[in-house]
Amino acid sequence: MSQQGYVAAPPYSQAQPGIGGYQGGFGSGPGQPLYGHYGGPPQAFTAPPTGMMKSPVSSAACMPPPPVSSQYNPNVQQNGAHPQRFPGPPAASATFGQPPQSPYSSMAPPGQPAPQQLTNQIGAMSLGSYTQGPMQSPPPPTSSVAQQPFQTAPPPAMGQPQMPPGPQSPLMPQQMSPPMSPPQSPAVNMSMGGPPMAGPPMAGPPMAGQPMGGMGRPFPGPTPPGPGGFQQPGPGAVGTSGYPLQAGQFGGPIAGPQPCMPGAFPGAPAALAGPPQKKLDPDAIPSITQVIEDDRAQRGGQVFSTNLRGQVPPLVTTDFTAQDQGNASPRFIRCTTYSLPCTADLAKQCQVPLASIIKPFASLPKNETPLYVVNHGETGPIRCNRCKAYMCPYMQFIDGGRRYQCGFCNCVNEVPVFYFQHLDHMGRRMDFYERPELSLGSYEFIATMDYCKNNKPPNPPAYIFMIDVSYNNIKSGLVKLICDELKTLLEKLPREEGVESSVIKVGFVTYNKILHFYNVKSALAQPQMMVVSDTAEMFVPLLDGFLVNYQDSRAVIYNLLDQIPDMFADTNESETVFAPVIQAGVEAFKAAECSGKLFIFHSSMPTAEAPGKLKNRDDKKLVNTEKEKTLFQPQKGVYEQLSKDCVAQGCCVDLFLFPSQYVDMATMADVPSHTGGSVYKYNNFQVETDGEHFLRDLRKDVQKSIGFDAIMRVRTSTGFRATDFFGAIYMNNTTDIEMAAVDCDKAVTVEFKHDDTLNEETGAFMQCAVLYTTISGQRRLRIHNLSLNCSSQLSELYKSCETDSLINFFAKSAYRAILNQPLKNVKDILVNQTAHMLACYRKNCASPSAASQLILPDAMKVFPVYMNSLMKTAPLVGSTELSTDDRAHQRLSVMAMGVEDTQLLLYPRLIPLHNLDVSSEALPAPVRCSEERLADSGMFLLENGHSMFLWLGQASPPDLVQNIFNLPSLAHLQGHMPALPELDNPVSKKVRSIISSLLEKRPNSMKLQIVRQRDKPEMLFRQFLVEDKGLHGGASYMDFLCYVHREIRQLLT
Repeated sequence: MSQQGYVAAPPYSQAQPGIGGYQGGFGSGPGQPLYGHYGGPPQAFTAPPTGMMKSPVSSAACMPPPPVSSQYNPNVQQNGAHPQRFPGPPAASATFGQPPQSPYSSMAPPGQPAPQQLTNQIGAMSLGSYTQGPMQSPPPPTSSVAQQPFQTAPPPAMGQPQMPPGPQSPLMPQQMSPPMSPPQSPAVNMSMGGPPMAGPPMAGPPMAGQPMGGMGRPFPGPTPPGPGGFQQPGPGAVGTSGYPLQAGQFGGPIAGPQPCMPGAFPGAPAALAGPPQKKLDPDAIPSITQVIEDDRAQRGGQVFSTNLRGQVPPLVTTDFTAQDQGNASPRFIRCTTYSLPCTADLAKQCQVPLASIIKPFASLPKNETPLYVVNHGETGPIRCNRCKAYMCPYMQFIDGGRRYQCGFCNCVNEVPVFYFQHLDHMGRRMDFYERPELSLGSYEFIATMDYCKNNKPPNPPAYIFMIDVSYNNIKSGLVKLICDELKTLLEKLPREEGVESSVIKVGFVTYNKILHFYNVKSALAQPQMMVVSDTAEMFVPLLDGFLVNYQDSRAVIYNLLDQIPDMFADTNESETVFAPVIQAGVEAFKAAECSGKLFIFHSSMPTAEAPGKLKNRDDKKLVNTEKEKTLFQPQKGVYEQLSKDCVAQGCCVDLFLFPSQYVDMATMADVPSHTGGSVYKYNNFQVETDGEHFLRDLRKDVQKSIGFDAIMRVRTSTGFRATDFFGAIYMNNTTDIEMAAVDCDKAVTVEFKHDDTLNEETGAFMQCAVLYTTISGQRRLRIHNLSLNCSSQLSELYKSCETDSLINFFAKSAYRAILNQPLKNVKDILVNQTAHMLACYRKNCASPSAASQLILPDAMKVFPVYMNSLMKTAPLVGSTELSTDDRAHQRLSVMAMGVEDTQLLLYPRLIPLHNLDVSSEALPAPVRCSEERLADSGMFLLENGHSMFLWLGQASPPDLVQNIFNLPSLAHLQGHMPALPELDNPVSKKVRSIISSLLEKRPNSMKLQIVRQRDKPEMLFRQFLVEDKGLHGGASYMDFLCYVHREIRQLLT
């Protein structure tokens, strides 16, 4: 069975010394190959006969290895349900059948070749040092080679046996040309008959002699303890990568630690004369922009009908129209694969996580039909008696339509009399097309009283605006800004389709050390303030007049919003409380017997004496140690209880933070992240530069479509079940996902595991049911159904994988794991699982070919780009230069993201604007996120859903600068410009319309930052060029790909 795969040419495959040093960061790890999804039992590839492996080389060649962090922390409790998901280190057994060996053991090649021979080989291998320009005689130490963290230098030093130049020379170039020529062919089809390339196939494993150097030990043996992280700085300063001297190519030591970024790997031996190298063409490795473009060309603008089981939808980046014909639209549910393996063993073998990302309230474009609402009156929705699944297209009517068999548990149920309908000649009900619940994948039921709290209908929800009026917020002008904005924003509260005004009630609180509640009853001439100073026993001092209908009390509310900034104008109170503010909101909702949302505008760490008081626990000394995880863990106690209370009452918390220093984000954001809320953060807020950015967020947040007091359950057909859940959710037991509110941007990622064999004929079904209260106060059930294929062929699974969904799952599981694990372990697992998934494909699905080729499944060919980018995100990079709060913030915001948001975050869009076609509607095609794509005379817009940059090359044409900024040249550009000036010329109009359409599209507002090439702020911009080396450590895409390829070969030998 020949399976298409993406074939990449050999230059990846050469073991490259630059990456050999990868050891400290990724390679070594626990003494057991833990490829599981965080937690599945580990599984090794069959070990090769020990004879093939070469035992460690004498200590002359290998100095003591650099310290690496100690092993997987045993007995980690994860989510309570899975004790010890990461097993502890077993004894130092050689997992893959080779003796434990230290990182640099295979540094010295078995036979030292003559210099001439080496030169031939290098020429033959076309190894290319991916540096700028050819690499000639020894460059000075300051050159890019010595500085670059994992530079790949030409000689095949590490663990690459020196093959005699004879047979090798013809092999490499020959093999290299074919796959390179079509740089991005979607898949190079490979026939079964021998390797696809003309060259002689490589005999045996790539190097029968000895395992690969640094990578040669996926995890054998214990590693010396030390601080974890990408790389451990040695005894020297952090700046140098204190590695011991290592044996060089010809036995002499390599120059000591190269000065390079923290997180670097030892530089390659630079002292090699030789002919100039052919450079490996970066265009020849899989490109995300190309994959996106191909999918758009193929499926853009088309109708995607959901009538077939297990169809892979267009990518999230493609514009298409979804037509519901029996399965939920991919806007609501996307899966990591649309073809599940039939058995748990197959799932274990391929290590591809089985998960779906569910966005139950996703917004639908104007041209797609909103969900139908089904009302069965008093009887309520029809459900299976045994498993309680709701009526859906997977129920099979039998016995002339009098009974139906449940598609989830196979129980046979009686059809209620009122619901009876005859069957047609195909066994389908005659009213099939009239009933959404029989013919559609997504629909809603009106819920009966049985589904309501205390069996009475809910009240409409309420929004409470809680404004911190301490000294900082008054002085910065924030309070006035909020009050002015609320006057117009309250006109736009969300409302049901076709209703004149919103029924959401509103209330107002201001606070510093004490809380002020406002009575804004419509009968009053002036608002009244009531003060509660006892923050330990929080209560709401008034019932009537606190939560009001905005339309009725508009005059009083206007009056209040005018007065607040003046009332506190002379305050010098700088201390604040926080937990009592949330408590007050919960109490207000309790008293009003409704659910709702708190909008809290807060500036500093709550240090005043009150419940939930916090102290500064930011300690940079913990970074890269076992205790780093504590920086991400919230303080227990008060906030934990608050989350519980909020969820029970249906009180969602949205937090707008305006910090000027550390505020313990991990704890302050704990309640929002368990109640379906969002956290927005504006560091060192200034009205002039950040005001508009904040107001855009606030407007979006207030106007979002949203459901309250929600509880969600995911049911599956027999053979598999939902086992783990990630999102801004609260879980009291193992099945019910509780959300105080759920809006159109929030997604829940659900992992599935087998509990029996799946059947290829029947496939697999899942049903997600959300019980919630609408914005008008109606209790409803929203149902999404999806059917997947099942296959006993792994090739089917790999064909129907979705990379964007996979990376969403990996991001969330890694971000949860860092609460209990050292970062280094988490990153090791990510790399190992990546290698394992790809090695399994290579072993079971790809046609036989030379081991030196990297063959990737077509649907996953850009997976390594995303994975490498994920490993360079702030939460996973142990760098003291990053703010702890920012890392915690990103960790929490990703937990609630859907597939399109994680896709964009991990691979930003880089759009060239210098050759705009002002007449065309289309956006210019984005280019790859790499410095190589920038041009000195260019102008580029970069956005990732959270940050937006306009990058200007030094040689930007003056007329472009004039058209956009109304300035003669770049030199005249002054510091912070919050938005582009509105100029009356086609270029300016086009650029501004591109920016505003992007801002419109994304869930969050982005602040436009303008950076000039080689200015200091450009460093900020560069960290988003995810194909290059990380600023704070982390490999370039090319290096990571080579590294993963070596890991794959290691697993396959």
